[in-house]
Amino acid sequence: MQTTISLRPFKPDDLEQVIAINRTCLPENYSSYFFMDLYERYPATFIVAEHEQNIVGYIMCRIERGFSNFGLFGISRKGHVVSIAVLPEYQRRSIGSDLMDEAMKYMRFYKASECFLEVRIRNAPAVQMYKRLGFQTVRILHAYYADGEDAYKMAKKI
Repeated sequence: MQTTISLRPFKPDDLEQVIAINRTCLPENYSSYFFMDLYERYPATFIVAEHEQNIVGYIMCRIERGFSNFGLFGISRKGHVVSIAVLPEYQRRSIGSDLMDEAMKYMRFYKASECFLEVRIRNAPAVQMYKRLGFQTVRILHAYYADGEDAYKMAKKI
C-alpha cells in the first residue's frame, strides 16, 4: 500500500511535532529557540514531510560562508544540513532523500554553491543515502558528537 507523503515549508505551529521527531530519532536535541532561529533566518530550507496532517519528518538547514569543501580558492556560500530526521515507521520510503533534494533546491535560492552535513560514521543507512545523492566524504571529524563518536563530513556541489 502506497503512502502519500507531501513536503511543505515548516510553520511555527509545526514546532511541537518537529521537536518530538528530533527527540525520537536523534541523540542530538535542540531547544525550541534553536529551531525557531533557523526558521526565521532560513525559512526556505526548513521543510517538513507530512502524512495525513501529521509531521513524519523534517530537515532544517542554514547558509554559511567559508572555504569550499572541495579545495576551491576563496570564500563560498554553503548550505549546512543541521538536522534531518524521519520517524522510524516512515523510514526507507525515500522521504529523507526527498527532503534533501528539496532543501538543496532552496539552498540555491540562497546562492549556495555546495551543501554539507555531518553524519555518524556508524549510521550506515544515512551514509548510503547521502552517497546515492552524490555526496562524498571530505573529512572525518574525530569525537564530533557528545558521546565521542566520530562523524563523516560529507559534501556535494549544487
